[in-house]
Amino acid sequence: MSLQLSVDRSSPVPLYFQLSQQLEAAIEHGTLTPGSLLGNEIELAGRLGLSRPTVRQAIQSLVDKGLLVRRRGVGTQVVHSQVKRPLELSSLYDDLEAAGQRPATQVLTNAFAPASAEVAAALGVGEGSQVHRVERLRLAHGEPMAYLCNFLPTGLLDLESGQLEATGLYRLMRAAGITLHSARQTIGARAATAIEGERLGEPEGAPLLTMQRTTFDDTGRAVEYGTHMYRASRYSFEFQLLVRS
Repeated sequence: MSLQLSVDRSSPVPLYFQLSQQLEAAIEHGTLTPGSLLGNEIELAGRLGLSRPTVRQAIQSLVDKGLLVRRRGVGTQVVHSQVKRPLELSSLYDDLEAAGQRPATQVLTNAFAPASAEVAAALGVGEGSQVHRVERLRLAHGEPMAYLCNFLPTGLLDLESGQLEATGLYRLMRAAGITLHSARQTIGARAATAIEGERLGEPEGAPLLTMQRTTFDDTGRAVEYGTHMYRASRYSFEFQLLVRS
């Protein structure tokens, strides 16, 4: 590991926390990529002039966050960085790609289906009318990150499964001349069912982040309604809050 690490002993911030923050930043910025070996605790402690328990505490905090894993006979290894998604009108594919996460997609469903009351209300169509239903599993570094279910009005654009596996839905919509303008979004959380857990690689009852989003084009027409589930251990939303004067 060729990282520039240092600790400030005059700082009130605990030494283990200083180290864990630097390692976490290196993982998030891609300096430490998934699969990288961190090196043993003795070597790291000697290099920084820290005690082994201090280094062990720093590493354990990142193991607890799911960023590192201890493998017998291998050592401490980087698993992945948690995706921190800004709350803006962007696709998960674009956000993962921008974070260096190597996104991939498995298309589970790409067909027409009758609109439920919830979907019909979101898209402004009649209940039971045909809509385009797309279900996908989004992966990063080969690991499931999110289950995505999207509904689009019929006739909006042609969607081939090969295209959906190669890129993001919003990119395909923009390529078809659809101008995405705004969205209404709700974020929540709940426990995973057995099926959801199996799909996302989490145990039943594990926390999942949920999101419902209705996207509008520049004419005010609803062009997409999505209901998504994300692994809370791998994913978070970031907010920027401003004081209202």
